[in-house]
Amino acid sequence: MLVVGVNLAMDRTLRLPSLVPGHVQRPRSADVTAGGKAVNVCRACQAHGVLPRLVANLPGQLGRYVGDLLDREGHDVRRVVTAGEARSAIVIIEDDARITVLNEPGPVLTYDHRLAVMRAVGEEARGQRVVVMSGSLPPGATDGLYADLVDAAHRCGSTVVLDAARRPLRDALAAGPDVVTPNLAEALGVLSGSGTAEGESVEPEGADVPDQAVGAALALRSAGAKAALVTAGRYGVGGADAEGTFWVSAPRVHEVNPIGAGDAFAAGLAVGLERGADLRTSALQAVATAAASVSTELAGHVDQDLLRTLLPTLGWEPR
Repeated sequence: MLVVGVNLAMDRTLRLPSLVPGHVQRPRSADVTAGGKAVNVCRACQAHGVLPRLVANLPGQLGRYVGDLLDREGHDVRRVVTAGEARSAIVIIEDDARITVLNEPGPVLTYDHRLAVMRAVGEEARGQRVVVMSGSLPPGATDGLYADLVDAAHRCGSTVVLDAARRPLRDALAAGPDVVTPNLAEALGVLSGSGTAEGESVEPEGADVPDQAVGAALALRSAGAKAALVTAGRYGVGGADAEGTFWVSAPRVHEVNPIGAGDAFAAGLAVGLERGADLRTSALQAVATAAASVSTELAGHVDQDLLRTLLPTLGWEPR
């Protein structure tokens, strides 16, 4: 399996009783890790015994440090060294489980470095059954890069799982990614043409959430994706594929840190597809992996005992 990370980061996860804007505060703990959605995908894949190859855009000295952090974690990384400095992300977790995330945009990806990323993906995708493309894109790369990478992976015969939002997702739909996995807010933003607002909550509300998610998945398929799985937080996942539409209810678990749940979902899905399961069976594994990830302290980590417990309890229903 190949995972593509074009806009990785250094994450600082801070824990404190409560965040008080405008004040000097001293968190009681700080964890520094390699970050970005693609990194979380790689971590969650390892809970299933799969070590993906990661193509990582790692600009500057901070990018080198992020690469070293990835090496220390045991990831299999192809480093693409570009200009500028890798971004940082601050994750603030309060005692009442409220979470605030500050994501920097990342450095501009020049045309030459865009070609370097594309070349690395084209070379590494050869012989790979599944390619996962996950996360935001840096400035200068939002115009069609994911569409170009989807085309490159398809030329290698790979199945593409795309977890993106806003313009990167909208542009990539024309390339026919095999599965897209946005959350409901991201899906509705792309379908309406409005994008998604900065600072909005991704947790949906209302009795019609399943219908919204299934409808959004069907619309994304009509827009070009071969299949779509639209995640709806604690409610579950709406899906659309060549056989029709379906819904998977999410299991109830004790939530510790919801950051990275969508990445764990993409990982569980990709592992299922990698091992030859069909989309709906793989979607069940994706839901279980996401649920088992929110019960852990750090993004991308998965409670493997909980994962094994959840898997046999899940099923999908036609909608």
